[in-house]
This record gives sequence, structure tokens and C-alpha cells, in this order.
Amino acid sequence: MGTIYYGGSATPIHIEDRALAHLKVVIATKLRRDESFTVSWQHPEDQPRGRSTIWLHPSIPLRFVFDDPEPTELSRAWIEELANSANSSGGVSLVAEHFDTGPIPTMDEALAGGPAAADGDGVTLGNVEVESLDIDKLTVAGTELPPSAASAITQQPNAD
Repeated sequence: MGTIYYGGSATPIHIEDRALAHLKVVIATKLRRDESFTVSWQHPEDQPRGRSTIWLHPSIPLRFVFDDPEPTELSRAWIEELANSANSSGGVSLVAEHFDTGPIPTMDEALAGGPAAADGDGVTLGNVEVESLDIDKLTVAGTELPPSAASAITQQPNAD
């Protein structure tokens, strides 16, 4: 969980590291251009219900602190989405990252060798490549599947 320290506020603003990394790029770009704007977000579940907005201005001190010591890989699409909202009259609205993974197969398709079976190479989940997958317990839609179902989709990589 990352943190923004803004101005003289004694209240730090906690934002997940990956979201904060993307937000930092947009904020730094706007402030570098000497542009003021707002940033809004919904309160996390562990805080009182509601939302907050801060006014960002180049003359007000700002510090970003990340828990993860390694920088995260940035998503150009997410930065563009945040930047577009920064240029609107409503300011930046911190929205969740959208992943385009394509259709996700159902367990029935995977076990029946349907479209999700991917030519006998296991289950394909969107654009995710998995070298190996070990499943001890599999729960789908709140129902725990028997170990035989979990082992049916577990596959070690082929030794080519």
C-alpha cells in the first residue's frame, strides 16, 4: 500500500502501490506543466464510507511513498485513461485498472475438452501464459470442486 503526503496534512492518503505508480505519472506530468487539478477517489473498505477529493497545485509539497522497493510495470492504457480524466473538468478520478483478458473459459469447457481446452495444452485464460500450475483446492462460484477436477486442469509444461 503506497502513500501520498500532500501539503501540511497530517493525514496520509493510502493507495495501492500499482495504482499510485500510475497516478504519480499523471500527477507529475500535470504539475510539470504548471497545471492545477483535482484528484478524487472512493474510500477503501477499511475506512468510513465515502469519497475524497484533493486540489493539486504545483506550489504545494507532494511526496509519494511506495511499499514495494521495485518499480511496477506501467500500463499505457491506464495512464491514458487517468490522463484523460485529469484533463476533464472533474479532474482525475482514480479508477481501477481494466484488464483485457478475453473470454475466460468455464470449468465445464475445460473438463469437456471444449474451446477452452486449447488443443490439449491445458486451459487458456485470456492472455496469461502459465509454465506450471499446481492446484490443491479449487473453488468456483463458492462451490469447492473435487480434487479430480483440480487435477484435470493442472498441467506441467511439455519438455520440448
